[in-house]
Amino acid sequence: MNFMILLQASQVQDSLAQAGEMAGEAFSQEKTLRVIDLIMNAGTGGIIIIALLFVMMFVALVIYFERLSAIKAASKADPNFMNQIKAFIKTGNIDGAKMLCQQYDTPVANLIEKGVSRIGKPLEDINKAIENAGKLEVYKLEKNVSTLATIAGAAPMIGFLGTVIGMILAFHNMASGGGKIEVASLAQGIYTAMTTTVAGLIVGIVAYIAYNHLVVKTDKVVHQMEANAVDFLDLLNEPS
Repeated sequence: MNFMILLQASQVQDSLAQAGEMAGEAFSQEKTLRVIDLIMNAGTGGIIIIALLFVMMFVALVIYFERLSAIKAASKADPNFMNQIKAFIKTGNIDGAKMLCQQYDTPVANLIEKGVSRIGKPLEDINKAIENAGKLEVYKLEKNVSTLATIAGAAPMIGFLGTVIGMILAFHNMASGGGKIEVASLAQGIYTAMTTTVAGLIVGIVAYIAYNHLVVKTDKVVHQMEANAVDFLDLLNEPS
């Protein structure tokens, strides 16, 4: 008799455990949150805003990798470059110095080539020519970087705009529900609206980090240009 009671109790425990597992699985499935579902249920306005943010993310990544490649190419420098330039100038081989600059085709080389082509003119004119060439090289390095900064600032604002629109629609449904408010429907509308904020912040953060990284890389090239320009001017000031 006791054995039968224990057996029944064991079966009841197994049944309860199975029921608990099934309930947990059902709860887990019910609470599963898929990004694609949020996007597709965001309504026409939400889908348009999220699509716009995806486009902005794509543009930001294209600009970042293109500029990063260009800046890396511009930052390559031969440590013997200035020594060769000094040797050419001291021997009066101006054409050789120009040809050497054209072979490297970097911002530093373009800067020095501009100065070499002005040798024989007043030092102030040479300095001015180098400054103008430097501004042009910096403009080339910073091409489209301002667009990256614009995306970094605009993306979160566009995301907030989508959230505000979603919240307005959710409260409109509450007001027009005639006192019958479905909490599940309201919650769905609210967290769907918040997806635009999340998307906007992600795009903004990525663009902001990419922009600052390019600025740091560009500053290094600019400092390199300034250092070589000073060396070149000092060379011209040396007594013959």
